[in-house]
Amino acid sequence: MPSLDDLKKRIKSVKSTQKITKAMKMVAAAKLRKAQENAEKGRPYSQKMQNIILNLTKSINDPQNAPKLLTGTGKDNTYLCLVLTADRGLCGGFNSNICKLAKTNFKKILNEGKELKIITVGSKGLDQIRREYGKYIIKKFSFKDKKQITFNEAEIIGSETINLFNDNEFDKCILFYNNFKNVMTQIPQAQQIIPAEKKISTEQEMPSYEFEPDEDEILEDLLPKNISTQIFKAFLENAASEQGSRMAAMDNATRNAGDLVDRLTINYN
Repeated sequence: MPSLDDLKKRIKSVKSTQKITKAMKMVAAAKLRKAQENAEKGRPYSQKMQNIILNLTKSINDPQNAPKLLTGTGKDNTYLCLVLTADRGLCGGFNSNICKLAKTNFKKILNEGKELKIITVGSKGLDQIRREYGKYIIKKFSFKDKKQITFNEAEIIGSETINLFNDNEFDKCILFYNNFKNVMTQIPQAQQIIPAEKKISTEQEMPSYEFEPDEDEILEDLLPKNISTQIFKAFLENAASEQGSRMAAMDNATRNAGDLVDRLTINYN
């Protein structure tokens, strides 16, 4: 049985940890408000862009000569998976849930005899994925030094993805991230961004538009921008999900530390 002095030191140590987790919870709560606001503002823009592209698609006269980013290569032999996670831990199951969904898809792709290529964004995702699928990772990105992810970072990932597609390195691209619902709930997503998904993002059908210049010319410019926009939306959703998950994790840790202090105090007394 531990001595009184050992118990006293343990109580002091747990209380110190409790102060840290409580402070981290408050910081996460403060960051969450802004991150949630950004994510909610970004959703209508990304959805509207997807819908406009689909509207343009209906007006294309010659599908054979349409941009490959829209119609694809006509094959599905090689898959590129973009896995977006955080560069920091202590956020509950945030990173693990994304990687779990990604690994399920990796396994399915390989079981079907397809070729797999992976790009990781965030060091935590890289750490989990390279243990089992390290040989499939072709590039890795980390923005640990950035205080806040901006559209510039999304364009870096988007440009790299488009360059690989133009070099015939893959046929389909799937984006993995967490969709923010509330503090307690973040839903892992697998979104196909190349070729563009052929479904309307909102329940209502989009009205018809007249375009100037013609549809093909607009799509040539709009499709690459849409790739970066969808990646940026994923960054915004991840930012809110990370802070929400961290807030919940630190709240649990603070309460657990309090329970432990109570038990140790009883033993001490």
